[in-house]
Amino acid sequence: MHEHRQLYIDGAWVDPAGSGTIEVINASTEEVMGAVPDGTPADVDRAVAAAKAAFDGWASTSPSDRAKFVQGISDGIAARNSDLAALMAGEVGMPIKLAGLIQAGLPQAVSASYPQIVDGFPWEEEVGNSLVVREPVGVVGAITPWNYPLHQIVAKVAAALCAGCTIVLKPSEVAPLNAFVLAEIIDEIGLPAGVFNLVTGTGPVVGEAIAAHPDVDMVSFTGSTRAGKRVTELAAGTVKRVALELGGKSANILLPSLDEETMETAARSAVSSAYLNSGQTCSALTRLLVPADRHDAVVDVIRDEVESVYTLGDANEGAGRLGPLISDVQSERVRGYIAKGIEEGATLVTGGAEAPDDLPVGYYVKPTVFADVSNDMTIAREEIFGPVLSVLPYDTVDDAVRIANDTPYGLSGGVWGEDRAEAEAVARRLRTGQVSVNNGSYNTLAPFGGYKQSGNGREYGRQGLEEFLETKSIQR
Repeated sequence: MHEHRQLYIDGAWVDPAGSGTIEVINASTEEVMGAVPDGTPADVDRAVAAAKAAFDGWASTSPSDRAKFVQGISDGIAARNSDLAALMAGEVGMPIKLAGLIQAGLPQAVSASYPQIVDGFPWEEEVGNSLVVREPVGVVGAITPWNYPLHQIVAKVAAALCAGCTIVLKPSEVAPLNAFVLAEIIDEIGLPAGVFNLVTGTGPVVGEAIAAHPDVDMVSFTGSTRAGKRVTELAAGTVKRVALELGGKSANILLPSLDEETMETAARSAVSSAYLNSGQTCSALTRLLVPADRHDAVVDVIRDEVESVYTLGDANEGAGRLGPLISDVQSERVRGYIAKGIEEGATLVTGGAEAPDDLPVGYYVKPTVFADVSNDMTIAREEIFGPVLSVLPYDTVDDAVRIANDTPYGLSGGVWGEDRAEAEAVARRLRTGQVSVNNGSYNTLAPFGGYKQSGNGREYGRQGLEEFLETKSIQR
């Protein structure tokens, strides 16, 4: 039982202003695995005051010294990889081996990337008779989601710290336990008091208090588009900077040029691109666009891949390729979308809305595939956030690009082509923040973010650092 009764504010563990607690549920067992304080606006006030008081001292620290602390965070995460993997297998439902590689491994890699970024960053430059300098934006409110909880926290915290900002973090109340491990690591490495502060609680209470706070200079939010709009509304009252990483409904295009063997490889890979973290991934490629004359053959390959590889099982034991969804609310939501797909006339290839018979406990949803999907169906328009893949036929490459771009979102995408130059040309036509060509690998040094209602701003790499900086011109 991971029970936390205190918050981390001004370099110390302190009692919260209120007495409420939030229970954390193990997604595989449906049992309570921990509890955290249900924070209040008074806790936010205290944390923001600490961050504001610490700002001048931290901002005057050299970038290289700030980067050393971030490297210490990376080293601390690496040292606790197995603990974090077990914790997030329970909180999130990702199978424990994958949790070690992804849920703990990615934040370790992202934080390790920033010292080298800082080392080569142009903090000052001469432009004519001006000295252009880059300075930290100030106190940052970081509000993060539950699907990759520590990864999303570190993406903000590492960059903000290197920029010279101080931070008030509100992690998701659904998966907050990993944030306490991070706070313990930060406390152990001796980060100056007030530079990092942790306040747990709900979005409507703690999140809104952060977004509206007059002494918060910037809010960096990752979550749903609906919640991102609310954060923007609240932040507008003080004209603070807002960075948003929101939802997605990303397309994966298989081009007609693919030969039979590569088409099969691409089809099998497409399942993984949609189902990572049981589909609870904002950048998941959940719309698979295939040439109409090869639709049925691709669907046969996908059915075989899903039914032979994508087993379900207890995430804590690593018993399946996919674990449960994070909560009862989420599993019911996804089942509702599956039922909607059937109702609107899509062809159910495998899976379905019913709970799996052999897993009566846990928030499991059958890995599901729909064929003959048109882009006006609900399952092709709205973000489902579960293991649901929709296959859409298209006639021409221009048609495929039109369908891919026919969405309010623009977070990610994929293109498979026999000729890389052809695939890259199609990738350039997609209105989305990142595109994988022929299953190009994830790069923690490349910027990540979206077009349209997938948000604004970028995380990771040099662009991720720049999000937390102001630009000043000194004329001489």
